[in-house]
Amino acid sequence: MNHLPVLPVLVPIVTGALLLLLERRHRTSILRTWAWIGMLALLAVNITLLVQVHREDMLVYLLGDWPARLGITLVADRLSVLMVLTTTLLAIPCLLYACAGWDKRALHFHALFQMQLAGLNGAFLTGDLFNLFVFFEVMLIASYGLLLSGARGARIKAGMHYVVFNIAASVVFLLALGLLYGMLGTLNMTEMAARIAIAPPERTMLIHAGAGLLLLVFCAKAALLPLYLWLPEAYARAPAAVAALFTVMTKVGLYAILRVFTLMFGEQAGPLANIAWDWLLPAGAATIVLAALGVIGAPRLRIGVAYLVLLSAGTLFVAFSLGNAGAISAGLYYLAHSVFVSAALFLLADIIQRHRGSNGDYLMPIATMPNKTLPAALFLVAAVSIAGLPPLSGFIGKLQLLNAVPEAQMGWIWTVILGSSLMTIIGLSRSGTRLFWRVEPAPETTPPPPLRRGEIVATVVLLGYGIAMTLFAGPVLRYTNAAAEQVLDVDTYIQVLRETAPLIREPAR
Repeated sequence: MNHLPVLPVLVPIVTGALLLLLERRHRTSILRTWAWIGMLALLAVNITLLVQVHREDMLVYLLGDWPARLGITLVADRLSVLMVLTTTLLAIPCLLYACAGWDKRALHFHALFQMQLAGLNGAFLTGDLFNLFVFFEVMLIASYGLLLSGARGARIKAGMHYVVFNIAASVVFLLALGLLYGMLGTLNMTEMAARIAIAPPERTMLIHAGAGLLLLVFCAKAALLPLYLWLPEAYARAPAAVAALFTVMTKVGLYAILRVFTLMFGEQAGPLANIAWDWLLPAGAATIVLAALGVIGAPRLRIGVAYLVLLSAGTLFVAFSLGNAGAISAGLYYLAHSVFVSAALFLLADIIQRHRGSNGDYLMPIATMPNKTLPAALFLVAAVSIAGLPPLSGFIGKLQLLNAVPEAQMGWIWTVILGSSLMTIIGLSRSGTRLFWRVEPAPETTPPPPLRRGEIVATVVLLGYGIAMTLFAGPVLRYTNAAAEQVLDVDTYIQVLRETAPLIREPAR
């Protein structure tokens, strides 16, 4: 139990290294077996970590037992464990879908898949800003390989835009880290928070500049308007299992904003208090409106789903910017819901694309759609959930968010949230009508392509997560409420970290 916080990072790293060694001499079936062994081990670790954090509120781990000033600090609290568990639950059906056949066509797929999980989990668990950068890079490098493996034509173009954009953002991230380290003398987030609160006035401007660069990077990762241009085409061109896993990647930027700008630039930060939220709120609302228009006007189903990912990011910006425990709790519930349902829609889009032949997932041609009953039913469930219609989890998340909006801001925020939901319903109705209703009858001489069992099961599992979140909304919301209150209780967070992981330890005697 003492080493539990490091295992969500260690397990996928070890699994990925093992798969890299095995792939030269063994068949795909052996790689799949070991990939599933690693995935089940990771799930067991994360469930155990959830139980342990529920008992103790927070676990702190000093990697190598080095002091926090010199080494890596991992912090498992309710928020980070929620993100790690959400990532693992998402990865299971993504791996199942890939094992239906696509993993054979992608070089080093299983190793890269595990390394991306290691980067994601590390980003959620680290308590050090430099190591947040390191885990960002691990995650991104693995995503480059997954996106571009076996790519041709339009996917190469979209992938190169994705790579260049993220490399530029990483350079800005390094500049921000250098500036903040020069002003504060540490990159441990807890110590940075304590030092920002007592920073002399002559350093405030440069610390503010470093915070602005950090915010720029995190907003770019989360695809906030106007830094969203890389997302729709890259996600729409990615292989289905990869695009489904990518739905959690924009949430890493949102998590980083919530963690860093609540802990380091919260109420206790003096003149630098709450420097982000006042303008992130209208920017998030503008992102919602743009994304809703993108859903209505999307020429392809995958493009529409990519804009749904963007819409969920904008909704979370609004929720986190409101700054109260109710809104943050609703945002965390909505985050998990949106990740699962968006991923299911990416998988469905791939199934539909194969069944429509050369017409793919384009919405304009009226094309044959054999075996459409099951995909149509799954699309209906996903559309109801992602649009926020009752009784599924999307409705619960948006209802909780609307209830948490302060009265002074209620008018325009309710208008944006409800208006975007209406536009989403219109866009998804348009897509469903053109894909499943107004279709030509299949030629009698052409046998319909079979539905692959693994792909259908993976999609059903993702939609099942949303149904489970609906049935067990009470316990899930109690957890997200506790996580939101813990995020906002910065003084207790700093106190626990400084007691458990002091900057300088007394030498052993």
